[in-house]
Amino acid sequence: MKLSFSKILGIVTILVILGIWEFYARVISHSIFFTPVSIVLVEFVRQVSTMSFLSDVGATIGKFLSGFMISALVMIPAGILMGRNQLLFNIFEPVIEFLRPLPSAAIIPIAILFLGIDTNMKLFVIFFGSSWPILVNTIDGVRSIEPLYIQTALVFGLSKRRILQEVVIPASFPSIMTGMRISLAIALILTITVEMIVGGSGVGNFILEAERSFRFAEMYAGVLTIGLLGYIVNFFFVRL
Repeated sequence: MKLSFSKILGIVTILVILGIWEFYARVISHSIFFTPVSIVLVEFVRQVSTMSFLSDVGATIGKFLSGFMISALVMIPAGILMGRNQLLFNIFEPVIEFLRPLPSAAIIPIAILFLGIDTNMKLFVIFFGSSWPILVNTIDGVRSIEPLYIQTALVFGLSKRRILQEVVIPASFPSIMTGMRISLAIALILTITVEMIVGGSGVGNFILEAERSFRFAEMYAGVLTIGLLGYIVNFFFVRL
């Protein structure tokens, strides 16, 4: 695959940042809290060869994708219904605008009270935080459809079900996918957050335990893993 000039510049930029990191850690800082990137990369390779770390990565991916998919499966149909039905939109719009700005991490104590500290609580927090971009973008996508499309479909005698399948969903699909892409990042952030706060298996808890034990190379390796996870998921989603 031939790389474009802009992509080559992007790779060079990353290498320059890593070089600055290495130089600053070894020559200027000398701080035990700022590990050189070469040591972090060695530790990352060592960690990904251990089953315990791979198990943590698998647990994080499982919660992250499960919470994200639940939010998509619930909020896309809900957004289509609210976008097509003015009464439903008027009823639920104030509730959405009240809940949407709430920091998702703020509901973790409430979720713990009602759901405990097991997987169900973590999935609920991920679902709560990642739902709003999908819902809002779906509603906006449906409501911004050119009315002429719907009128033309009615002239041709299409039923409501066929209008939904052949006009509404295809026309609003770009907005839906935009909301899902935004929610991907939010879902990953919340997954790491609940793992740090509640504990259990996962990369978030791995990072926190490494920091508390002064194993800073492992801590940075965990952070690097999260960045790579986010990049890989976004890469495949954009291709999709």
